[in-house]
This record gives sequence, C-alpha cells and structure tokens, in this order.
Amino acid sequence: MQQQASLSTALFVGTFDPFTIGHADIVKRSLQFVDRLVIGVGVNPDKHTMFSSEERVEAIRGLYADEPRVSVEAYSDLAIDLARRTGAQFFVRGVRSVKDFEYERDQAEYNKRLGNVETLLLYADPTLTAVSSSAYRQLVYFHKDASWMLPQKQ
Repeated sequence: MQQQASLSTALFVGTFDPFTIGHADIVKRSLQFVDRLVIGVGVNPDKHTMFSSEERVEAIRGLYADEPRVSVEAYSDLAIDLARRTGAQFFVRGVRSVKDFEYERDQAEYNKRLGNVETLLLYADPTLTAVSSSAYRQLVYFHKDASWMLPQKQ
C-alpha cells in the first residue's frame, strides 16, 4: 500500500523592510523543497521601519498573487508561535555570510528547543550577497537609485 506524503509547510520570517531580490530568491528556491511557504512579516512596534507593516505585507502579497503555494502573514509575537499557528515544520533562512550563519545557528537552536521546528538554511546566490534591506534603506536615504534591489512581479 502506498503511503500518502503529508504536505510540508515552511516559514520564512523577517522584517522585510523592504522585501528584496535576495528574499525573492530564497522564496523561489524554497519552493523546490516544500509544498507551502508562509512568509511571516515581523511587526515590532519598537522598531522604526521605512514601510508600514501593511505596506510590506501588501507588497509581498502582490508579488506572489499568482503563486498559490505562498501566503503572507504579519506577526508581532515569536516566530515559533507563528510556526505553530501555520503548521510549519521548517523555518527557511537565507545565509549570506559567516556572521549570518552564526546568528541563524543560534536561532535554529532556539526554535528547535522551543517548538521542535527544524531550520533549513539556504546559502545566498553569490551575485546577491551585497543585497540587503538595510543597504536599500541607506541608498534611498542618500537619494541613490536602489530600485534594482527590489523584485518585480513576473
């Protein structure tokens, strides 16, 4: 008798202020491994952001409106709590550097201990390692064109 595989759900969390081509690359590559991907947009009232949580959520939803395997949710609690609510079995994280790896290793340990949720690390495309939300914000602050860092709807 053939056993039916259960659908796998992963959670990709971040502030996404803004969502960049690096983030979009992680989403695209994640969909090779999971059946469903939830993008969790972190809302921290103590953190000043360039874009409101509503703007960030709507921008990302617009990018993936034609991709039924991707959903977008804002959250203001722990990512592990969002994982429980969405039924995610995995976190997906992008890693650009050793510094990122060390941070993500610690986060993976917390998530494993707090909720028994594994973390899948995807190394950044080498052509995208300089792309970051903070770099985007800095370029915009100095009135430079950073639009190339933002994904366009296909």
